[in-house]
Amino acid sequence: MKIIKNFSIEGKHQKPIVTDVFYNETHQPKKVVIFCHGYKGFKDWGAWNLMAEAFANAGFFFIKFNFSHNGGTLEQPIDFPDLEAFGNNNYTKELDDLASVIDWIFNTNEYKNEVDLQQVYLIGHSRAGGIVLLKSNEDSRIKKVITLASVCDFGKRTATIGDLNQWKKEGVKYVVNGRTKQNMPHFYQFYENFIQNKERLDIKKATEQLAIPHLLIHGDSDTSVLIDEAENLQLWNPNADYKIIKNADHVFNVKHPWKQKDMSKEMEEVVNLCINFIKK
Repeated sequence: MKIIKNFSIEGKHQKPIVTDVFYNETHQPKKVVIFCHGYKGFKDWGAWNLMAEAFANAGFFFIKFNFSHNGGTLEQPIDFPDLEAFGNNNYTKELDDLASVIDWIFNTNEYKNEVDLQQVYLIGHSRAGGIVLLKSNEDSRIKKVITLASVCDFGKRTATIGDLNQWKKEGVKYVVNGRTKQNMPHFYQFYENFIQNKERLDIKKATEQLAIPHLLIHGDSDTSVLIDEAENLQLWNPNADYKIIKNADHVFNVKHPWKQKDMSKEMEEVVNLCINFIKK
């Protein structure tokens, strides 16, 4: 298996999009799967590398990346050395970053014998579930979309609501990362960006208009994004393939760091569902 890690794709926002690809070199065109991590996430979190290997072994060309403003850097792509960048992240930057990754795989010559650009698929976890639904609705190059433990409404997220007057006055509010113990900033621009782009960031509208197959996966023990958000997505797109993972939490019973050689049983179930959905 070929694994190329931590190379940089240039985006629109002056920070590198740190990217990995996983594939078996066969000089045959393969379906392309692009994976997007969630809020306070990164491409190497938990068992995402094991997931990438599983997709490559199943015959896919698998791409995963860090959003340019997720707080990681090229030198340190794991965790959050650049909290200034994290505070300056917003939803439209994430949409732009994803567009840059899609454009890159369409325009690079490096892998042209390995990829089938007629078959490009998106997977998004948590907040990125919303991002991939929005992008799939705006970009006709995407042929199927998968959401894992996805949010259904950016307007309801804690990053978007709260004491707006206080936030505006101070210019920043902080969220504690329970694992790294960092105080992670959200600058007020996050809210302003959401309001300015409310129409474009409407997940409900994007889901209702989705013209491609959608696989919707959620754990029934998710306490971070409750399962009723998945039920809303299914309501808005009754054609979606909806799978509930029994006893699975928000990250399908994986944690970071993940020292085991295998994925959790629940994560394995998720990956198998995804692979079968894309193959059919």
